[in-house]
Amino acid sequence: MNNRVVLDTNVLVSALISDRGNPAAILDMLSEGSLEAVYCQRILDEYAEVLSRPRFGFPRAEIDAVLDLFKMRGAAVDPMRSVFPMPDESDRVFYDTAVAGGAVLITGNLKHFPDKPFIVSPAEFIAEL
Repeated sequence: MNNRVVLDTNVLVSALISDRGNPAAILDMLSEGSLEAVYCQRILDEYAEVLSRPRFGFPRAEIDAVLDLFKMRGAAVDPMRSVFPMPDESDRVFYDTAVAGGAVLITGNLKHFPDKPFIVSPAEFIAEL
């Protein structure tokens, strides 16, 4: 299994809500350095915006630590915009970033993406390790 990953925002939120389960295990692997996060600035901006929503109640220091983790242990790419139809246009940046970075895209919303072998759920990713 590829150790380069793009995390859809829902996976990151799940990992921060509960320290148990596959999303948390994936975030732990990023922290330990056994996985490399691939990201672009638009993804970091979305992470920051979503994680800052009052309904989650994440402390600012925790949000900053997560964003710093991606910057320090990850690889920034500048993805080219794909042109084929996407089930959810707002998720295109995650797909394009995974393609640009040669990464696995891990998402809890498989229906938002085309059916491609490099797009997997957290459970599928963990099972394939």
